[in-house]
Amino acid sequence: MAQKKNSKTHNKRDGRPAPVEHKNGKRAEAGPGAADGGPRFSMFTWLVVVALLGVWSSVAVFYFDIVDYDRVLARAQEFRMNFSEVLQGKLAAYDTDGDGDFDVEDAKVLLEKTSKPEVETPTQRAPELEKDGPAAEETSAAVPLPPLDDSHFVPDDPTEPGQRYEEEPGSIDTTGVLVEESQPEETEGESGRYQTSSKLSAEAEGEEPPKAEPEPEPQTGSTQPTESRQEADGAAEKAAEEQKEKAKKKKPKLLNKIDKSIKSEIDAAEKLRRKGNLDMALKAFDSLVQQHPLSPRARYGKAQVQDDLAEKLRSNDLLQSAINTYREAAELPDVTSDLLRAALKRRAERQQFLGRMRGSLATLQKLVDIFPDDVGLRNDLGVAHLLLGDNKGAKKVYEEVLAVAPSNGFAKVHYGFILKAENKIAESIPYLREGLESGEPGTDDGRFYFHLGDALQRVGDDSAYQWYERGHQRGHFASVWQRSLYNVEGLKAQPWWTPQETGYTDLVRMLERNWKTIRDEALAVMDRSRGRFIPEEENLREKGEWGQYTLWQQGKRVGNACQGVPKTCALMERFPEATGCKRGQIKFSVMQPGTHVWPHTGPTNCRLRMHLGLVIPAPGCRIRCTNQTREWEEGRVLIFDDSFEHEVWQEADSYRLIFIVDVWHPELSQYQRQTLSPI
Repeated sequence: MAQKKNSKTHNKRDGRPAPVEHKNGKRAEAGPGAADGGPRFSMFTWLVVVALLGVWSSVAVFYFDIVDYDRVLARAQEFRMNFSEVLQGKLAAYDTDGDGDFDVEDAKVLLEKTSKPEVETPTQRAPELEKDGPAAEETSAAVPLPPLDDSHFVPDDPTEPGQRYEEEPGSIDTTGVLVEESQPEETEGESGRYQTSSKLSAEAEGEEPPKAEPEPEPQTGSTQPTESRQEADGAAEKAAEEQKEKAKKKKPKLLNKIDKSIKSEIDAAEKLRRKGNLDMALKAFDSLVQQHPLSPRARYGKAQVQDDLAEKLRSNDLLQSAINTYREAAELPDVTSDLLRAALKRRAERQQFLGRMRGSLATLQKLVDIFPDDVGLRNDLGVAHLLLGDNKGAKKVYEEVLAVAPSNGFAKVHYGFILKAENKIAESIPYLREGLESGEPGTDDGRFYFHLGDALQRVGDDSAYQWYERGHQRGHFASVWQRSLYNVEGLKAQPWWTPQETGYTDLVRMLERNWKTIRDEALAVMDRSRGRFIPEEENLREKGEWGQYTLWQQGKRVGNACQGVPKTCALMERFPEATGCKRGQIKFSVMQPGTHVWPHTGPTNCRLRMHLGLVIPAPGCRIRCTNQTREWEEGRVLIFDDSFEHEVWQEADSYRLIFIVDVWHPELSQYQRQTLSPI
């Protein structure tokens, strides 16, 4: 190794080229061609070598069958076909001559070198784009989408899960009343909530916009005549234009000019409200109102925040402020009709919540005067009359509604309800039945099932229990028998009880020991002042006479009623489970011969009812609760749950007198007894 290294070094010093050492060990001097360090052989020699290598490689591949040429060719053909289909699918959106592919003619049309032939309407093209999947996404910018139909638009409730304010920065939350979309032209849906007789508000189901049915596609190999195609296309375009024009006319507007000029500030304040930052939102809207006192939207936003704060802090004063601010927003000049409707409608709802029924009625009447063709507002007005006990006014309103909208289910059930209250039993049935069958929002109410079944029972129609069953299936009744509407879930439910089951044995013992004292005081009142016994006013009698003398009602003494029966009241004062029962009564009941009380149920499952027999003529006095019938006995107590269906007959020769004592259901806690609302 050392000699070779020295030899090379020596050659470099002499400036001579180093000898080339061959494989056989002989050396040769490098030729002149290598003087510059370049290749010794010519370019032609290298080309020959490469060519020979290629020939021998091909022979080797073919001879040893290294590559499956048939498979390679097949896959290449398949790739070519697939790529062609994909490319054609992506370009199908540019198919302007309707021949199913993209070709030169289509390109000419797109480049406006020829007149554009008829094209399918966007409604017809849309299903194809949806079916293509990814291709549809890529061509969505080139193909126009069908125009939106806002005529039946009902906004989603922003409070429902899945709704994010960030996606609609300019939207308005009025608990289902208004929704503004962040588009060049603001849109708003009509209120999805309106009053019912059982709830202050009920969600309406949004109607789906009518879908245009796509015309049948022409069969392959057949072409439609040009004139007929033009006529069909022209008709389709005309229909689309009419629909678009109709939608444009009906498209509501939320913001006036002032509101639009401060839309970004309104959106920012609304975003704070949506996120629950109510204090900051109130400051933001207050600032907007001060800077732009004629902005209805800013004032409406302030009212909403006050409304939210009132609910959060349970403040009636704040709620009254919100009610006043809603009015201010509605009274501003240039307020849009949709904001006016939303502000006044919410004002009426909150007035009802505060118990300001007459104020709510006045607000709704104003709404009806402004929007006389709005049937929904008229229905709300009818409910306001009912809440005031003005059945006559409500009846007039619903007659007006049914005159212009005879199939309106909401009006029908309420009109039937009023007819039944007037004891027009047979007349009420078709209205109640058809209203419930309509399934319209506001009709699915337990009271309508209750009164329809009751009316059918009174005319001897056994289908009553089918409607009770439907009410039970809808969750309005605990069972077909137990049809009370104001209930606490989970309480033990059975028609008849023993004193031991109630736990009120001391009360039962006291009543039975002192029944003669109680009886004598009641008879003395009957002799001296029979007027204290008030005729039953709940329309429960089919026939006969039935009077009641009430001592306690809703947990309170009734006037000076105890002056007539002081001993009885003194005895009862020791039992707060009875005198403090806010969902019951303590009273005497006298029933004359020939009286029949219709099958009925009490209003709540929160109480049990005791009957102490005082004067019981035999035979002929009996009471049925569900499918069990019993008779009273003098000096003995019967206990039943009057939320179950019960019925009474008095077929004796003289009057029947009993003492009725309602007590809390024994499973109610002390807290529940204190906090449950009176009935």
